[in-house]
Amino acid sequence: MMHELPTLLAASAAAFTLALLSAVAGFGGGVLLLPVFTALFGLRVAVPMLTITQLSSNASRVWFNRRELHWPLIGWFAAGAVPLAVVGGLLLAHAPLSPLKRLLGVFLIGVVIWRRLNRRPRKPPDHSFVGVGAASGLGSALLGSVGPLTAPFFLAYGLTRAAYIGTEAASALTMHLSKIAAYGAGDLITHTVLIYGAALTPATLAGAWVGKKFVNRISERGFVLLVELGLITAGVLFLIGV
Repeated sequence: MMHELPTLLAASAAAFTLALLSAVAGFGGGVLLLPVFTALFGLRVAVPMLTITQLSSNASRVWFNRRELHWPLIGWFAAGAVPLAVVGGLLLAHAPLSPLKRLLGVFLIGVVIWRRLNRRPRKPPDHSFVGVGAASGLGSALLGSVGPLTAPFFLAYGLTRAAYIGTEAASALTMHLSKIAAYGAGDLITHTVLIYGAALTPATLAGAWVGKKFVNRISERGFVLLVELGLITAGVLFLIGV
């Protein structure tokens, strides 16, 4: 186990930093953590390991923002996300991922441009989050994380700061639990995945706690700008194939 300590330390540092980022922006940690985990462990291990790490990250964000959760949206989102996350988890071993990543990158950058041109985007109805959840569940199961995909819809609904971060995290949590079940059925939850996933949990929780302190100091306008910058960064990373 000692020879794996440098790898574990590197993964823990990345998990802490990117959990902090997720706690501030509401997303982004998974998108940026996937290439780190892939370099350290390989893609087949990285995707289910990332999901286990995201369980603790999302659960902590839900807890820290529990008083601001918007439960109707969480329910609508879960209705679409849970079944499609299971389907995506079962398809992981066979799906062509590169074209999907690039399409997602174009979408994310296009959404930011649309938001800048359309200063008053129409508020989506609650039931539309079934579709948002379905697309997120399928994409997340195949790509490891598509947190930025949901951000424009939660923002357009009018959620910001604690309400946005907590509601998005609770919605994602239903999706990640479904992915874990599908990965287990596909024999992707190995001993290595479980050991590293558990070992990275303390760093993830610490990052989420520190990030929560930063959120309280950001203005609403600054928060939205931070999320949009994150969307562009994630879009570029998907386009270049990271």
